[in-house]
Amino acid sequence: QVQLVESGGGSVQTGGSQRLSCRTSSPSYRSYCIGWFRQAPGKDLEGVATIDNVGAISYADSVKGRFAISQDRAKKTLYLQMNTLKPEDTAMYYCAADPAPIEWRFLLRKDEYKYWGQGTQVTVSS
Repeated sequence: QVQLVESGGGSVQTGGSQRLSCRTSSPSYRSYCIGWFRQAPGKDLEGVATIDNVGAISYADSVKGRFAISQDRAKKTLYLQMNTLKPEDTAMYYCAADPAPIEWRFLLRKDEYKYWGQGTQVTVSS
């Protein structure tokens, strides 16, 4: 079982920034596809940003140019730097990982990921 623990959520004003972290204890972290997903009230879970097992990155169109995903493999930690936040970014943010390779065009699909964290809430106020 792979544990994923998110942190860094909270409340921020429109235009502000926040950084989320996701730490795993899995010894196989380096070979995983891993990413961030979010679910706003009344909406489906959607992919935000992901990194595959060879480092290819995908972003949802709604966050391109504002969010940046990165990782520190030595610390087994995934980050999501969120800038220029908007009220529509308000959601529960989840970290997800899968040990199998994922085709690049499917990286933002939630069904491709086996392991999930508990989530961290981000609230952007206007």
